[in-house]
Formats: sequence, structure tokens, C-alpha cells
Amino acid sequence: MAAQALALLREVARLEAPLEELRALHSVLQAVPLNELREQAAELRLGPLFSLLNENHREKTTLCVSILERLLQAMEPVHMARNLRVDLQRGLIHPDDSVKILTLSQIGRIVENSDAVTEILNNAELLKQIVYCIGGENLSVAKAAIKSLSRISLTQAGLEALFESNLLDDLKSVMKTNDIVRYRVYELIVEISSVSPESLNYCTTSGLVTQLLRELTGEDVLVRATCIEMVTSLAYTYHGRQYLAQEGVIDQISNIIVGADSDPFSSFYLPGTRFERLLMRIGHQSKNAPVELKIRCLDAISSLLYLPPEQQTDDLLRMTESWFSSLSRDPLELFRGISSQPFPELHCAALKVFTAIANQPWAQKLMFNSPGFVEYVVDRSVEHDKASKDAKYELVKALANSKTIAEIFGNPNYLRLRTYLSEGPYYVKPVSTTAVEGAE
Repeated sequence: MAAQALALLREVARLEAPLEELRALHSVLQAVPLNELREQAAELRLGPLFSLLNENHREKTTLCVSILERLLQAMEPVHMARNLRVDLQRGLIHPDDSVKILTLSQIGRIVENSDAVTEILNNAELLKQIVYCIGGENLSVAKAAIKSLSRISLTQAGLEALFESNLLDDLKSVMKTNDIVRYRVYELIVEISSVSPESLNYCTTSGLVTQLLRELTGEDVLVRATCIEMVTSLAYTYHGRQYLAQEGVIDQISNIIVGADSDPFSSFYLPGTRFERLLMRIGHQSKNAPVELKIRCLDAISSLLYLPPEQQTDDLLRMTESWFSSLSRDPLELFRGISSQPFPELHCAALKVFTAIANQPWAQKLMFNSPGFVEYVVDRSVEHDKASKDAKYELVKALANSKTIAEIFGNPNYLRLRTYLSEGPYYVKPVSTTAVEGAE
């Protein structure tokens, strides 16, 4: 079958209007295993197929794109990068979006190969054309371009190539096209900034990150909503959160939250009445769903409620307290009840929820005021398996290391926590025995 495909490929190269041959080649290639095509890769002459893409003939273009997609998969990325660079460059400016998508998918293969990516990095014009693809009308083309550029930025060499090729000026030019393109550029900048502290520094130096942050307080509520979502993506990384805190963005978002009641458009960009219903639903499922779903809900709650000490502003603490309260009428007892069920996975997941909020003063006050809760925390007899002992120890550690715990729990309870911490997760209190005279 591979030999038949090669023969048809030669026929296509020989004829001026090879429509029937293209149809036949397309059919044959669907039946040829990819490993057979790879064995014949050195014999593949794709120039005629690329030339046919330049003809204004829809069916030929469609057939050539499908055929090339199959044949290029059989080629090594290094070979493509070195021998098809002109064809790839032309593909990026082709009027048919399917050709652009084909080209970008192959560029994606190249940039994922450490030996081949250098060929892309040394081609400033090709990089420029990828940037221009972000500004096109077709969303799939734009997404593929963003993905390729984001992948390139994963290495220091790629990052330097992007910024040494004056691509920032091209990005700034492209983003003036319309609001949709502007959002795409912001999306790319956030993706690149999220890679590493170095990549964030490159992007902030360009001024594009600053421009994005200015949009948070703009008059256009839809722009504001989109930009808040993008900034949230940057906050997923530690270096991103540090930068946002240093620039006062976290406080800025806190102020937006505080002023939400007086903003009639706040529902566009803040979780509101619908979000509270979602929290209630998650709390309900944590108690009533099958075990596996309960665990997933508890893990989600833990992730949602954790707030690092450096981010514990009054506004954000009020927000996490509000979210916790929305989970149930008495969420502390809800999770305490879940932790008493005879399933180690559930027990650990419930302890993770307590650990997530343990360093927040409002949660410490709830724990202290809940009858028997402090005793429950320091009681080692509750946990019987290693995973549960480890989970309880993490809770104790989170409480004991908090700066506010001694004041809220009182010094005697604080010392009990410190003792538990110093004894480790597996400490067993020795049982004393008294010798009786004459006993055997």
C-alpha cells in the first residue's frame, strides 16, 4: 500500500490537473499504517502538493491539506524544520484557514522537539507570521498560534528568541485590530508569564502586563470581566501571585469584591448568588454523595478555601469565611461528622479541609468555640492508619505554626499543639506498669 501511495504521489507531480489522482491518493493513504509511511519518508516528495495549495481550487486544497496532514506525520520534525521552512512560512499566510491550521499543527510538532525547535527560533520571519495568525478571524488558527508561541517560551532560548525578534512590537500592533484580538494577546502574555519568573519579567518589561492590569479598573465591564479571568490564571503560579501582590492587584481585586454591592454589573465578573448556591450544593454532596464523589468535593473545598499567610488581607479573609459559611448551616460540624465515618479516605479528606483553613483567624475562633473540637484535634486515639495520622499531623502543624493561634486558643492549648508537633505523627504514649512484690 505504501508503494501504491508513492506511485500516486509521483503521478500528482507529473500531471498539471491531477484531481482524480489526488482523490485516489487520499483514499489509499487512509489505509496505509503510519509506520509504513515512516519507512518511506525519504522518498516522499511533497513540493508538488504544496504547489497545488496555491491554486484557487477548493477541492484540490481540501484534498492536499488532508494528504499533507497524513504524510507530514510520517516525517521527523527535524527534517520538516530544515527542508520545509519555506513551505511552512507560505502556509501561515495562505488565504485558506485550513492550510494555516495544518501549518501551525506541524510547527507545534517542531517546537516540541528539542533538536528541531532551533530552526524555528532562528527564523524571525516565521515567528512574526505566527504572531500575525493571532490577529486573524478564525479562532482555531489563533488558538493554534498562541499554543505554538507559548510552547516556544518554555525554554530560555525560546523566550529570548521571542523577545529579541521584536515580536512584542508586532503583538502590540496586532492587538489594535479589535477587542477580541486584544484578549488573545493578553491570553498569550499570561501563558508566557506563567512559565517562570524570568518569562514574567520579560512580559512586564514589555509593558503588556501593565496594560492588562489597567483593564481591571476600566469602564467597560465586559473587558474588566475578561481581564479578571486572565489575571486569575496568572495567580495560579507562585511567582505570579507574588507579582500581583507586589503590584497591589490582590488588594485591588479585594476592593472590587467589597464594592460589589454598589456595582450593578458585578455579577459579570464576580461569583454571586449562583456561586453561593454552588457552594451549598458542594456541601450537600460532601455529606450525601457516594464516597468517591464526597472525596472529590472535599478536595475541591480544601483548594478553594486555602489562603497563604502572605495573602491574608481582611477582605480575602472575609471572602473565605463567607464561602465556608455557605457550605452548610454548621460547616464545622458537617466536616467533623464526615471525618468520623469509617472510611480512611473520607477521614483524611475532611482533615484536609480543616488544615486548609487552620491558619485563618476566623476559622481558629470557630474551632475554639466548637465544644470538644480542640480535644478532638489533639486526640491521637481517633486515627488508626498511617495516612490518617499524617493528615492529623498536618492539621496540628498548620494550627501550631499560625501567628494567631496562641492568642485565640490560649497558651495551655497552644502548648498542647506544640507538644503534639514535637512528638511527631506516630507517637504512642508509653503505658506505665507497677511491680507488685511476690508477683510472678
